[in-house]
Order: sequence, then C-alpha cells, then structure tokens
Amino acid sequence: MVAGLTHRRAIVVGAGQSGLAVAAALIAHGLRAQHDFVVIDEASVGHRRWASRWHSMELLSDARHSALPIRQFPGDQRRHPRADEMNEYLAKVESDLGVEVVWGVRADAVQQRGDGSTLLLSTSAGDVQTRNVVCATGAAAHPRLPDWARGLTAPGVVIHSSEYLYPRQIPTPEVLIVGGGNSGVQLARELSAFHRVTLSIRTPRSHAALARYPSAAGGRRSMWSRTLHREPAFGDRYQDLQRAGVTLSPAVATADGGTLRLADGAEMSPGSVILATGYRPAVQWLPDTARAAPRRSTITGVPGLFVAGMPEYGGRGADTLVRVWRDAAAIARQITDRP
Repeated sequence: MVAGLTHRRAIVVGAGQSGLAVAAALIAHGLRAQHDFVVIDEASVGHRRWASRWHSMELLSDARHSALPIRQFPGDQRRHPRADEMNEYLAKVESDLGVEVVWGVRADAVQQRGDGSTLLLSTSAGDVQTRNVVCATGAAAHPRLPDWARGLTAPGVVIHSSEYLYPRQIPTPEVLIVGGGNSGVQLARELSAFHRVTLSIRTPRSHAALARYPSAAGGRRSMWSRTLHREPAFGDRYQDLQRAGVTLSPAVATADGGTLRLADGAEMSPGSVILATGYRPAVQWLPDTARAAPRRSTITGVPGLFVAGMPEYGGRGADTLVRVWRDAAAIARQITDRP
C-alpha cells in the first residue's frame, strides 16, 4: 500500500468536497492524479460523511451553490439537494477527475524532515515521504459533546445529531433537542410532526433568509469589539417553531442521570435527547505548530502543509461548497510554486 503513495509531489488527506476541490485545482495546474499527487481517505470505499446524515436532510444551499466549478449539480438549480444526492454528486466528481482515491488509509501524523522541503506523513499503511500534504479531513468530522452529557441517561435514546436518521428512531413521545443552531432548528421542525419537542438554546441565533446562504454562512467577528457572532439560523425562526408546537427552553447546565438542570434553575427529565451541539474538525493528526493561527489563508506553520475547507484556516465560509474552491485554488498555486 505504501508503495502506491510514495514519490508523489503531494498527498491530499480527505476525499470529501474539500479534498476533491484540491484535486481539481491541482489538475487545473497541470498535475496528474495518481502520478503527481494522490488522495487518501480513512473511510471505507465511497463512504463520505454525507452518506450518514439523516434521511430527509437538505442542504442549506440551493443546487447552484452546492457544486464545484468543474461540474454543475444536476436538476433544478433552485432546489436544495438532499444529503444522499450530495454523496452521489461527489462520487461523479471523483470519476470526472479520474481520481482513484486510496480508501481505508488514515493519516496519523505529519512532520517536517530536518530543515528541508520533505514531509513525513505517518499513515495506517506506513510512513510516506512527500513534499506537500493537504489536510482536507473536514470541519464537521467529529461530534462535539458538552461535558455534562457524560452523566446523561434517558428512558429512550441519547444521541448526537450525527446519529439521527429518521423520526421512528426516537421511541418516546417527547424529545429534547439541545442546540439552537441550524441542525437543532431543522430537527425540531421535522420531529414536531411526530413528537412533543423541546428545543434548548444557549445562545439565540439571529435569523437569515435561506436565500442568503452561503453568503451569510459562518460566524463573524465584530470589527471593533472582536465579539464573535454565531452563524445565523436559516429558514425557520424560533417563533415559527413555537407555532408548530415546539417548546423553547434555556440551556442545559448539568445532568445527573435522567434529570437535567437548566440555566434558569428549572429541572426536566426528557424521554429522549438529541445533542445538536456541533462538530470538531479532524485536525488531531496535525502538529501543534500547524494548529496555531495560520500566517496566511490555508498555510500552516509547517512548510508544505496546507489546510483546506476549514474556516479556522481559510476564513468564514471555507467549509461551504461554493467557497472551498477559493482554498483549493490557493493551495494549488502554493504547491506548484514550491521548489
């Protein structure tokens, strides 16, 4: 397996939207897939994260803004594609590019070899030397769980939103959804037709019309106060959910078994709980010097190591399909310009 990865100018880690965008940009700069660069992914063959999202999930972006420049999303450009359609779309992009992803290979660490231009990438298939490594492992890779959730139990189920698939998965008449962001709002809307839903909100989000996505995607910092304003809730307003029968509650402060104490001191014992509390990026394999604040967009403190598709490294909205191309193009230029 390692033999298929050696002697490449670049190794792209991750075969999702970010990794394929980088592959397309490298090809546009004259590099050849499987010859000059290779794409690896730890997942089983073809299993991108879109494949495991809930069955009715639709993207916030319409089809026009849910595609890479190299291939239009099929069908009505005004509709919002489902997650399974996005998975199929990316598989077609992979085929169009002629990229043969090396599936089932995990990146474990990367380090610079001496003072030169060589990187040592440690993978589950062995160590590989290369001149450039692109981290495209995803901004929404691992569930982010609150500390208090460790002590949480419920008569029904306690799951993260990444594990939710369909309403029948929730066996109890009532369900608490923790998190007032877009996932929490979408799940509250879906489940309100079948369950008594309570939505627990720590920081209420501002609202933006769905048509403003992706231009209004991502959090932003105030220019003067540097206060972080979280990403707006697109589509339904909290008031819309209330009219659909959803109860709004304050944030959960602590959990003791099946009893939750809220920020206002009230207690509740929900039948089931869905933690729509967000995700962490898959950057645990990067060295500390790379995880520091980047000097420039997509560039880390390790020469030849780049990050694509993560707002912390590429700016607001870098995790959206329409904007990841900006990261990919910048990285491709850097790689082709490196000696």
